[in-house]
Amino acid sequence: MIDLKGLSAFPITPSDRNGKVDAGALRAVVAPLLEAGVDSVGLLGSTGTYPYLTREERRRAVETTVEQVAGRMPVLVGIGALRTDDAVKLANDARVGGAAVGLLAPVSYTPLTDEEVFQHFTTVVRESGLPVCIYDNPGTTHFHFSADLVARLGKVEGIVGLKSPAPEVNEIASHLSGLRRAVPRGFSLGYSADWNCVEALLAGGDTWYSVLGGICPKICVAIAQAVAKGDAPRARELNERLRPVWDLFKTHSGLRVAYAIAEKICAAKPPLPILPLPPAIVRTISETIASLQQD
Repeated sequence: MIDLKGLSAFPITPSDRNGKVDAGALRAVVAPLLEAGVDSVGLLGSTGTYPYLTREERRRAVETTVEQVAGRMPVLVGIGALRTDDAVKLANDARVGGAAVGLLAPVSYTPLTDEEVFQHFTTVVRESGLPVCIYDNPGTTHFHFSADLVARLGKVEGIVGLKSPAPEVNEIASHLSGLRRAVPRGFSLGYSADWNCVEALLAGGDTWYSVLGGICPKICVAIAQAVAKGDAPRARELNERLRPVWDLFKTHSGLRVAYAIAEKICAAKPPLPILPLPPAIVRTISETIASLQQD
């Protein structure tokens, strides 16, 4: 079974206004992740704007990143699509391209039932042969994975983990313990929504799926390492330094803030119709990141 633990860093996917992935800019974004020593790279996640890219461009991103990573850490790849057959094709592309795990969200226009999602996931795993991590992202898919559905999917060979949005701090322990009871031993339970993820890790979560880790990896690696050493005070101290960043994420979205930070690395803009943040907000973000780096 794939070992999904620690910090999984989710970078943006630089592309031009026609949706063509800029391989050179993508390598520039991924390079600091390798230098910082993240535990895995989460390519083509929501911050990686996977729904906005064609199959060909998603394949280009996978090939570029897997070649750069060169086996030093697993590469997780978003394979979500509206149609099951398209998700199978994307999963096959990711597997052939060298991805370790597919990150599958139940992308939908018509709201999906639990049975439809179950069949969607089992078909993708069976027909592609790529291990899959469940991507629970109700804010964008409008579908929430119940513990019962996670339990069903956890019994399917090839489904290896769950990426959940971290609940509020006072709900994390019960949320995690409920999921632990539902899934088999070795099934990875990880969290996104960066501002609550430190507490999720301290409560026993396996993986932090991080937007900030994809653009400012060093402090996120330090937090994950502090948790791994059992140093909760240090992890919380570092997380407290990030509170201004979390406030920016909550106000403007992690995706928009990540693109603003990435301006110092590459000239990529988010795909339309998403607009870049106004210059005044970008300056605030830059000043916040600069003060963080000084600390």
